[in-house]
Amino acid sequence: MPRRTLLRKLLVGACLALCAATAFAAPPSDADIERLLKASRAESMLNAILPQMEALQRQQFDQLTAGKPLSAEQKAEVDRIQSRTNEIVRTSLAWEEMRPLYVDVYKKTFTSEEVKAMAKFYESPAGKSLLEKTPALMQNLMLAIQQKMIPMLE
Repeated sequence: MPRRTLLRKLLVGACLALCAATAFAAPPSDADIERLLKASRAESMLNAILPQMEALQRQQFDQLTAGKPLSAEQKAEVDRIQSRTNEIVRTSLAWEEMRPLYVDVYKKTFTSEEVKAMAKFYESPAGKSLLEKTPALMQNLMLAIQQKMIPMLE
């Protein structure tokens, strides 16, 4: 058998074996995902997003009513709608509602080994440090990006 043909067959075989191993990788258990969600502070991250979403909604309501003379009754109705919208968002995005979705998405996205490795990382000092410093990192990145973009927009 020519050497080139043998190498081609070995390469195809290795690719098939790798694909099969990936396709049959064990899905993570609910317990492993729960460990990761706890270690990565998924619930507190979700809860931190809610005020931001409410602020965004408030801005949208303000934009919709900007420059429009509203009676006291109309203002009260806008406030009522805004409060109801916030309540719907908070209820829909409550951890008790979202946790099953997180578990399902993680289960569809990651293998058992990946989930265990991520949980181990987030439980480590480096992982905890990342979680603690991510908000400051994001603020610093946004500031740096703004400073970079301002001269380009002038």
